[in-house]
Amino acid sequence: MLVEAMLDFPEEEIDDLDVARRNSSLSSIQDQLQSVLKQSQQGSLLREGAHVVLVGQPNVGKSSLLNRLSGEDIALVSDIAGTTRDVIRQSLQINGIPLHVIDTAGLRESQDTVEKMGIERTRAAAGSADLILLLLDARHGITAADQEIMSTLPSNIPRLHVYNKADLLSDTAGLPSGSNENEVYLSAKSGVGLEVLRERLLKLIGWHNEGGLFMARERHIRALKSAQQHLDQAAGEIRRSELFAEELRLAQDELSSITGEFTPDDLLGEIFSRFCVGK
Repeated sequence: MLVEAMLDFPEEEIDDLDVARRNSSLSSIQDQLQSVLKQSQQGSLLREGAHVVLVGQPNVGKSSLLNRLSGEDIALVSDIAGTTRDVIRQSLQINGIPLHVIDTAGLRESQDTVEKMGIERTRAAAGSADLILLLLDARHGITAADQEIMSTLPSNIPRLHVYNKADLLSDTAGLPSGSNENEVYLSAKSGVGLEVLRERLLKLIGWHNEGGLFMARERHIRALKSAQQHLDQAAGEIRRSELFAEELRLAQDELSSITGEFTPDDLLGEIFSRFCVGK
């Protein structure tokens, strides 16, 4: 309203207090929108859950970890590399938060047609994940083969390095203390370290246990993010009133797609009711 009044009625006196009010209002709205977006994303996690994909070399313990997390023998476990040839999906909950965990075929060079198809499905699953668990052998650390796998994973998706088979290490007292939030040592066989893994999973998917959550739909979250982008762009155009006003209008349109239409007549009504325009 302030910005449109400045543009449409330049002959009216808009003093420095109105300019200061405009600037402080923009900052306040950005903060409020960020808070709403955060709450909506938490609500979305509660309603829809997150997709977690297990990737790594063959025989590193992905299927064993899936079984341990689910509490069931969902996936076949064998010492023979390449046992898993297709994606295996299992839904489970951690502290009430639904997770869709996907076990995948081990990533390696293969001439087996069926295994190669499974590897392609692994890459597709990783590309659409909310979080990637990269399983590594704790006895060997990150090998050249692991580095090759890491280079093919999407860089924009959070990942957690899970060093499995920690029970086979000769010096378990020398394990990292856990200060690095992007790695965890555990044993899928014995269950040691599983609780730490669960905590890290929730943190990396963005879960924060707090009040004021609401169940937003995906389209609502997209609209909120788009409105946030327009407000950020508006802040960069604050000295160019026309562009500033346009970004605010686009942000309003996004919010109106959630709450209902806000028409130009509504805007004019606000201006005439709060400004002494024409008097």
